Amino acid sequence: MRYGYIGLGNLGGNLALSLLRAGFDLTVYDQKPELTRPLAEHGAVVAASLEELAGQVDHIFTCLPSPAASEAVLAGLLEHLPAGASWIENSTLGREDVLRLAGLARSAGIRMFEAPVTGGVHLAARGEITVLAAGDQDLYDLHFPALEAMGGQIFYMGGLGSAAVIKVITNMLAFIHLVADGEALMLAKRGGLDLKTAWAAIAASSGSSFVHETEGQLVLNGSYDVGFSMDLALKDLGFALGFGREFGVPLDLASLVSQTFLRGRAAYGGQAQSTQIVKLLEDLLGTDLRAEGFPARLE
Repeated sequence: MRYGYIGLGNLGGNLALSLLRAGFDLTVYDQKPELTRPLAEHGAVVAASLEELAGQVDHIFTCLPSPAASEAVLAGLLEHLPAGASWIENSTLGREDVLRLAGLARSAGIRMFEAPVTGGVHLAARGEITVLAAGDQDLYDLHFPALEAMGGQIFYMGGLGSAAVIKVITNMLAFIHLVADGEALMLAKRGGLDLKTAWAAIAASSGSSFVHETEGQLVLNGSYDVGFSMDLALKDLGFALGFGREFGVPLDLASLVSQTFLRGRAAYGGQAQSTQIVKLLEDLLGTDLRAEGFPARLE
């Protein structure tokens, strides 16, 4: 099968590269031509437009920053994709967005499949990110080899919309953990502890988390370079709060963390790294959380 990949940012570029490394025939496109060059160096065909890409492939992956971007790309593809094509969406969308966009695609004879990913850019670069799949079983079976090339663990969640719910849940937890980890590290620092030893002790304790063990290192380095923005964090927290209203679940912690991220965006800008949310506390107290021996980026 010939796949297309659209959206080659921090996450999508690595997912596309995993397909190339696994030997898939891949055509790529991004509005920023410079993002296609690393893929071309690994054998991808670079399309000059969405329409050109659609005419060269059987199925398409996308990884885009918002539901509006996904809808715009879909509109540019529908008239040009071959009959029987499927659209595999790696982006994080709300459930209502998924169902609405799936309907638009269906009206043109295109079938949608969800495959958002979680775990961080560093795992995507290693082909070990977790894939959260949802949609018709036959599409899951058809595209499983490609999903397996991208990810380490793959969870089939059920019908369309299911992956959107679990992806938002995982991101909500990650942002809550990030704010909590910043507070914990600040307690350690202001309590006179060596931060390198404190980080290791937390990592070996019942209080550890994936976020502490990964993004906590970037905070202690001072790079904060996680490859995920404040704007994206707020988008995902908005989805979570929407699910809370829909399902009748009070999300007290998520609401507080969303307000914290609004302050973070106001202070540092929407494109600032999401890990810089911890910097709010550092700046408030005039106390940095630096320690030796931690990486600037996760490998």
